[in-house]
Amino acid sequence: MGLRTTDLSTREAAVLDAVDAQWAVDRLVALVAVPSLGGTAAESEAQHLVAGWLDELGTDVDRWAIDLEEARTAPDAPGQEVDRDEAWGVVGTVAGAEGGQPALVLSGHSDVVPAGDRALWPGDPFTPRLVDGAVHGRGTCDMKGGLVASLAAVRALRTAGVRLARPLAVHSVLGEEDGGLGAWATLRRGHRGDACVIPEPTAGAVMTAHAGALTFRLTLRGLAAHAANRHLGVSALELFEHVHGALRGLEADRQPADRSRFGDHPYPYGLSIGRLQAGEWASTVPDRLVAEGRFGVALGEPVEAARAAFEGCVAAACASHSWLADHPAEVEWVGGVYASSVLPAGSSLLPTVRQAVTDAGGAPPPERALTAGTDMRLYAAAGIPALHHGPGDLRLAHGPGEQVPVEDVLLSARSLALLALRTCGVA
Repeated sequence: MGLRTTDLSTREAAVLDAVDAQWAVDRLVALVAVPSLGGTAAESEAQHLVAGWLDELGTDVDRWAIDLEEARTAPDAPGQEVDRDEAWGVVGTVAGAEGGQPALVLSGHSDVVPAGDRALWPGDPFTPRLVDGAVHGRGTCDMKGGLVASLAAVRALRTAGVRLARPLAVHSVLGEEDGGLGAWATLRRGHRGDACVIPEPTAGAVMTAHAGALTFRLTLRGLAAHAANRHLGVSALELFEHVHGALRGLEADRQPADRSRFGDHPYPYGLSIGRLQAGEWASTVPDRLVAEGRFGVALGEPVEAARAAFEGCVAAACASHSWLADHPAEVEWVGGVYASSVLPAGSSLLPTVRQAVTDAGGAPPPERALTAGTDMRLYAAAGIPALHHGPGDLRLAHGPGEQVPVEDVLLSARSLALLALRTCGVA
C-alpha cells in the first residue's frame, strides 16, 4: 500500500517514513508470547514489558502497583471477574515543550482472555506465528496489535526528531477484559488528557459509540429425584429453559429498529450465556443450576435501567410458572459493569482521526458503533472525548483464529503518529 503524500508537510512525511515495520512486528511477537491472562502473574509481566519499551523510547514512565483493596471497595470501581494478587499501571508520557496535560492519550490493554479448546487452534495460541502477512495468536487482535501500534507511533515521532508542543501519553492498562481495572486506576491516579484514541480492532471503521454490557449470575433451584423417577423431581435445567426463553424474548424486544450504526449487527444489545453448571450426578434430577452471562446495555441507557429490565423479565417469568412462583430465580450482578458510551456530537476528534487515517494511506473510515463494552466509557466518564480506531477485526477476537494483519498495525501506527503530530503540535 503506498502512502499518500499530497498535502503532507515534510515533517509529516518524515514521521510516516519513520514507522519501522520490523520493530513493530518484533514487539508484537514478544508481547503475544506473554500469556497475559487476567489474574495471572503474566498479566503483570506484560505490563512490565511495555513499561521497559516506553522507557527505551525516552518517555517519562509512571509504573505503580494498583491498590487492589481500593479497587474492590471504591463505589465507582468497574468490577472484576478474576482474582488478582497484584496489578500494575503503566503510563509513558512524551514531554511537550509547553507542558500541561497531554493533548492526546493512546490507551491500550495488554490482558487477554483464555484460549479455550487448544485443539481448535492451528498452533500454540501463545507461540505467535507470522503467516501470510499476519501475526497469529491469542491477543494479536484484541488488542496487543493496537498497543504496539501506539508504541510504534511514539518511536516514529522520536526517530523523525519531532519535539511536540503538548505532551502525548500512552496508557498501557490491564483488566479491560473483566471490567476495566487498569483504565480506572490510571484515571484515578490523575493521568488525563484532552482526547483519547483506543486502538481496539475496528476493521477499518471509526467507532464513536459502544453498547454496554453487564455480567449476571442466575441461580435456579429445583427438586432432586432419582432419574428413574424424574417425574418426582423438578429439573433446574428445565426451569432455566423457561427463564432463558423469556430472556431471549426480552433480547429481541430490546434491539433497535435501525441497526445500520452497528453495521447491521443482528444483536447490538445481545444476551449470551457464557457459563452453565447444573447437577452433581448423572442419575439425579438436577436440583440447582447456575448460569452466568452477559446482558447488553443500549446506547444512552442507564445501567440501573438495564438491570431493572432484566430483573423484571426474570420476575415475570417466575410468576408465570407453577414451581418458580414459589421458588423464584435469584439474580446477582457480578464482575464488570460496562456502561454504554457515545462521543459527544460535534467533537473535532472524529474528523481529525479520519483525516489522519486517509493521509496515512488508509481508506476513508466509516463511522460505526461497537456492540461490546470497552474502556472508552471510563475515559468518557472522566470528561475525555474518546473513540476507537485500530488494527484487526473484532470478529476474530476471543476465537481460535485470532490474528492481526501486519499492514493493519503499520497503518494504525502511521495514523496515530500523524494524529499525535497534529493534536499535540510541534514546538
